[in-house]
Amino acid sequence: MKPATLVFLSQVRAFTDYVKESHAYDTIELNPAQIIDDILIDESVALVFVDGRHPQWRQQILAVKNQAATRRIPLCFASDQRDRRAEAVICGAELALSWRELKARIDQVIKDLARIPDRATVAKLDCQCQQPLPALAIAGVREFNRGEFYRQHDLFEALWVETAGPVRDLYRGILQVGVAYYQLERGNFRGALKMLQRSVQWLRPLPEICQSLDIEALRRDSTKVRAELQRLGPERLDEFDRCLLKGLTWKAP
Repeated sequence: MKPATLVFLSQVRAFTDYVKESHAYDTIELNPAQIIDDILIDESVALVFVDGRHPQWRQQILAVKNQAATRRIPLCFASDQRDRRAEAVICGAELALSWRELKARIDQVIKDLARIPDRATVAKLDCQCQQPLPALAIAGVREFNRGEFYRQHDLFEALWVETAGPVRDLYRGILQVGVAYYQLERGNFRGALKMLQRSVQWLRPLPEICQSLDIEALRRDSTKVRAELQRLGPERLDEFDRCLLKGLTWKAP
């Protein structure tokens, strides 16, 4: 499995020593002034650390926790002020520690909080991805590829509800991309962008091919759509090239 990614938010690189000790993980150090949304969405982030000395620490926590695409990412807050640590937990931080506590416990904090799929779940997903595409999903693919994005949602949602195991995220990811395309066609910029961002967390862990569907192509196509939406903004949505709304590639047996 790919190493987990840890994100450290600090204006003055206050986490440098901790980053050095986290050699078993991929690490990203960010100044909070940077645009972090896309990084948190796209980089398989397992845990976020926030520096409580930054004047906008509340906004940083809420930026992570108030967005559907990132709110499941665990967050650890560091501050030597007790009242600030208590408020951070109220804002959504899973854990709030003093700097001394963080220094002493960082390995355990990562072990306890980092959102890392266990090997059993990964193995089960691989096994389920080898299975044939269910009938409801086949119908959903056909509706998706006909541009019937509302109808595909109903089919994939029904399958998601009745499916057990990690492969259900395949159906959730597809239906969210389809809903995004539906919202885009209706001129709903915010709704389309939100659904594309949310879909990443479900599609990212999947292998390139799952149940004969080309997931890598879907990830690539939906990322291009999201990038173009962000480039145009809501004011120029009418300039969006509908040819970017690609269908699903299914290698039927």
